[in-house]
Amino acid sequence: MPLAMRWATLGAAGAGLVGGVVGLIVGLFAYPPTAWFAVFELGVPAAILGGLIGLLAGAIASLAKRPA
Repeated sequence: MPLAMRWATLGAAGAGLVGGVVGLIVGLFAYPPTAWFAVFELGVPAAILGGLIGLLAGAIASLAKRPA
């Protein structure tokens, strides 16, 4: 797997996990019967943003790793 794709996958997984946990906590405090929806409401955008940031960082790292 290319370096940029590996970093994008790790960024999406990490940020999605953190976003999901934060969504669960916020949802439990706001309205417990619908707390499961807050997991997706915060987890999915966090995963997308984490994937984009990971892709950008991986692309920069692969360019820096390339021989001159």
